[in-house]
Amino acid sequence: MTTIPPRPSQLDHPVLPRIFKHVGRAQVWIYRRTGGRIGGKWRIGAGFRKPVPTLLLEHRGRKTGTVYTVPLLYISDGPDTIVVASQGGLSKHPQWYRNLCAAPDTHIQIRRDRFPVHAVTADPEQRARLWPRLVEAYADFDTYQAWTEREIPVVILRPSAG
Repeated sequence: MTTIPPRPSQLDHPVLPRIFKHVGRAQVWIYRRTGGRIGGKWRIGAGFRKPVPTLLLEHRGRKTGTVYTVPLLYISDGPDTIVVASQGGLSKHPQWYRNLCAAPDTHIQIRRDRFPVHAVTADPEQRARLWPRLVEAYADFDTYQAWTEREIPVVILRPSAG
């Protein structure tokens, strides 16, 4: 059994989302310019010993209509790509998740390949099946879930015609 570390008090610091935003932008810039050779594997936390593949997810602001791109860890499930709206265990869903709920048709980039997808939140049965695989890929997801009261959404990105 794994011991969950205590929730860091810094997790609630108001500057943290801004740091996430700037680090994410830098990773997107590098990922795009190198076709994912740099930035295509997450090597922080549990990913230090077991790097996790990273994709770029586009999402359209539900209020502004602006297109944003965020790097996310993922696993494959047949033709589907699975991501997690963990946001490091913060108390609120990430902006990209709320935007996807409003506009689920979007694009992802894996390495140099960009393709259209349709996002759906996993139902309880799908989440129960996928969560252990996600934790196997990146053990910190269990830690993040323990640090927050919200159920962290699992998002299924299904290939679409575009």
